[in-house]
Amino acid sequence: MNILVMQWNTAWQDTRANLNKFEKALLIQLNQITNNIDLVVLPELFHAGFSMQPELFSESVEGEVSQTLANMAKQHSINIVAGVAQRKVRSNCEGKQVNFFNTALAFNSKGEQIGSYVKQRLFGYANEDKRFTAGYKPEIIDISGEPFALFICYDLRFPELFREVANKVKGFIVLANWPEARQVHWEALLKARAIENQCFVIGVNRIDQDGNGLYYGGGSSVISPQGALLLYADKNTEFSAVEINLQEVDEVRKQYPFLKDMKS
Repeated sequence: MNILVMQWNTAWQDTRANLNKFEKALLIQLNQITNNIDLVVLPELFHAGFSMQPELFSESVEGEVSQTLANMAKQHSINIVAGVAQRKVRSNCEGKQVNFFNTALAFNSKGEQIGSYVKQRLFGYANEDKRFTAGYKPEIIDISGEPFALFICYDLRFPELFREVANKVKGFIVLANWPEARQVHWEALLKARAIENQCFVIGVNRIDQDGNGLYYGGGSSVISPQGALLLYADKNTEFSAVEINLQEVDEVRKQYPFLKDMKS
């Protein structure tokens, strides 16, 4: 499986600017890369940044960002996973209530949405829990016939979320806006999730400075079931590609059947 990591420098709360950049950058990268790309991954909230003002950029389930991702997936015959802010309006006895969701969306090469994961652990340190509604279940998607689970940023600090689905997947895809101040945590936790669950981990962060003045050091990585760093993108790299052999998951788990000793 060939993976293209788009380590995004997000235009702050500007959906149109980010979509324009995505469409142009994707075309350039696909033309430059010799191998056919199977999967493209973008960061958490790639179209706006990690802003606590979702009312300014969130969209309905079938909004502009979702439609663009679907169209690009179909046009280029690729799978795409990206972080998107979504909203749903509910009516109750007190009137209409708007809920915002930090979501990872997945589209297959036909442009069909194949997954929607809502971040389960909201980052209270930044008041995310006051602005977004948490998810409550995992999401496993099929990418070219192989199962992957979706996660978002702060989820990475909670290994029980990953353990819950480890036996069912070949890899984890983690979308993030992980600040440079805690870069060492990001890199260590990605590797830990790969080693302890004996599967691939694809972690995609952003780079540069956001509208809150926070800096991001990238560090997007692809890690093997044995903990080998197959791809690492530093803060000066926006686009990177790597090939992985998913058969390695079965081989490692057969050679070292550690997951069989898990206790519920």
